[in-house]
Amino acid sequence: MTIVIRLQQTATDAQRSEVVERTSRTGVVPRVHTPTMVSAPGSLDAVKAALADLDQVAEVAKLSADYPQAAKAARDGGSMVKLGEALIGSEEFTVIAGPCSVETQSQLSKTARAVQQAGAHALRGGVFKPRTSPYAFQGLGRAGLDLAQVAREETGLPFVTEVVDVRDVEILAENVDMLQIGARNMQNYALLREVGATRIPVLLKRGLAATIDETLMAAEYLLDGGNSQVVLCERGIRAFESGYRFALDLTAVTVFRERTHLPVIVDPSHAAGATDRVIPLALAAAACGADGIIVESHCDPASALCDGKQALPVEDLPELMQRLRFAATAGGKRLSAPAGRPGWQHARLAV
Repeated sequence: MTIVIRLQQTATDAQRSEVVERTSRTGVVPRVHTPTMVSAPGSLDAVKAALADLDQVAEVAKLSADYPQAAKAARDGGSMVKLGEALIGSEEFTVIAGPCSVETQSQLSKTARAVQQAGAHALRGGVFKPRTSPYAFQGLGRAGLDLAQVAREETGLPFVTEVVDVRDVEILAENVDMLQIGARNMQNYALLREVGATRIPVLLKRGLAATIDETLMAAEYLLDGGNSQVVLCERGIRAFESGYRFALDLTAVTVFRERTHLPVIVDPSHAAGATDRVIPLALAAAACGADGIIVESHCDPASALCDGKQALPVEDLPELMQRLRFAATAGGKRLSAPAGRPGWQHARLAV
């Protein structure tokens, strides 16, 4: 059993040392994670008794799994991660949109302008693409970062991209606003540790066959490295059904809410596998209480070099934003266009 000891925000170094020393007396080895959080194995009753008279202790709780920093008990309230003007995990619903991969300057800039005009909060786009086939388009690599910088400067949108190799973490962290760790790399522990050493926001996708606890353990690697800006992403899991690409597990959103303080967004595109299913799944994600979505959108899906069949045409983004407004309200959130941009308020809803 893992015990989490949460300290008051006003706790001093000396008071934290006292907590560690007293916990050690119970015969366990405590670990200091942050200035206000300590964990230890052992007996809940024994640790509680050892710390009972200390005013600096806010809470002592047991965990059913070994992810003390990701656990809900680690914080008083949910975490929030800032991405540009958006605060993921707040009362606002966040929308990240853009192409699966960065292909050309024209493609990315045109898509980015449409994402901006629709009122979305951030631009996504892969410069490195881990593909099932070694012969499929693998992305432009570092050259794609130059194209992303242009689109970023043209629109002011923060840029989100996937990192697949520890050798690329440093250069990506210097040039993008959020690093994505994809489903196939969720348990790439070397990569998790390297990204955890950065202080850039991270989007961690659940693996194709990963349990919720396994996903939270992966998040623990990032948190343990010192990176507190972690957002989880449910993107669908592999199931027996062949009528769609993946089974979008929206129940996981509610269970993540029960087990962790980390924000949770949903990727409806990878689960859908087809454009016509993206908006309905996005609305379902908003209605069930997700903190946001990350959706694939392209200015010309028919010519896309990667996942064009599931990319939402940019012409459909205003409709998505309009309908998300109501679905987000049903899920206890609100959707507003970023400051200085009209977004869906001035977009005509297609009927």
